Amino acid sequence: MIIFQDISKIYCIGSEKVCALSHANLHIYPGEFVSIIGPSGSGKSTMMNIMGCLDTADKGQYLLDGLSVKDCTEQELTRIRSQKIGFIFQSFNLIGNMTAEENVELPLIYQKLPAKERKERVHDALERVRLYERRSHKPGQLSGGQQQRIAIARAMASQPSLYLADEPTGNLDSATGYQIMEIFHALHNRGNTIVLITHDETVAAQADRSIRIKDGYMTEVSI
Repeated sequence: MIIFQDISKIYCIGSEKVCALSHANLHIYPGEFVSIIGPSGSGKSTMMNIMGCLDTADKGQYLLDGLSVKDCTEQELTRIRSQKIGFIFQSFNLIGNMTAEENVELPLIYQKLPAKERKERVHDALERVRLYERRSHKPGQLSGGQQQRIAIARAMASQPSLYLADEPTGNLDSATGYQIMEIFHALHNRGNTIVLITHDETVAAQADRSIRIKDGYMTEVSI
């Protein structure tokens, strides 16, 4: 599903050049659960942004389901991001003045799905994260763990084949983080591909395969 071929990404900070990724090669198969582990500033988020078609590589080729991303138009990339990829972030990225139900539904409105289908998808997603009874609550009325579950439900509602999760347990206590990981395991068991970025060794070890990244360089980890 995901192929990185000699991917490099360099940022210019003032007069200094910082290599966020250096000649990265990676192959993730459909249905795999892969963790990417590394400290802050190691290149993890850059890798996720390229995988999620939010950023482009300076060198190399990225193939997503056999499609060369650099050859896509911006309209095609928007469609890929909205339909194929489910994004889950450490900071939840919920809209504070909207209810849980409205937050989950919003991407479906952008996709121009019929109202009946939107309602069914939102109901199913909130049930799967066990928060349908909190559907009328706004983010400020929910705990951090509940907000993350709503964020996962929002990703679920678009029915993507690929989930990209950037430090999804990073702001949560260990017990709540365990609940979040249970949801990812359930998604994986349903055949979804999951790439989970983390600095936590315990979280990374729950994946089928783990890749360590440091200073822009990647190595496979035995787990």
